[in-house]
Amino acid sequence: MPDTTTTAAPAARKRLVSGPGTLLVWLYGVMVVGALSRSAYQISTQFDRAPLAISLSAVAAVVYAFITYSLVRGGETARRAALVCCAAELTGVLVVGTWTLLRPEEFPEPTVWSSFGMGYLFIPVILPVTGMLWLRGRR
Repeated sequence: MPDTTTTAAPAARKRLVSGPGTLLVWLYGVMVVGALSRSAYQISTQFDRAPLAISLSAVAAVVYAFITYSLVRGGETARRAALVCCAAELTGVLVVGTWTLLRPEEFPEPTVWSSFGMGYLFIPVILPVTGMLWLRGRR
């Protein structure tokens, strides 16, 4: 009898990154590069000025990288993990976005999620919602 687990996995992976999922992976990849390069530069040159803001940008980069990896990996476990991370990302964007508007003095340097991602054309707040909708439809 043929092993069905090896043939099912590539099909599941393909479903997550086909069609609009490809654009989603591409956008998350761009956000990884943007958040990671920003936080790496700021950690090496300005960390003492705004440790909270710079640390939050680094956290955003890690979240984006994990979601990108999960989408590319595919499979049900990766889909669920990406869904949870998208929800955590949205929570982070909403909390940090609100925090930066209510207490701007605590953020001398902007984060990726400052003002709900305004510095990144609001992609940080749109992307997790889009990701969750896409992932829910991929069951």
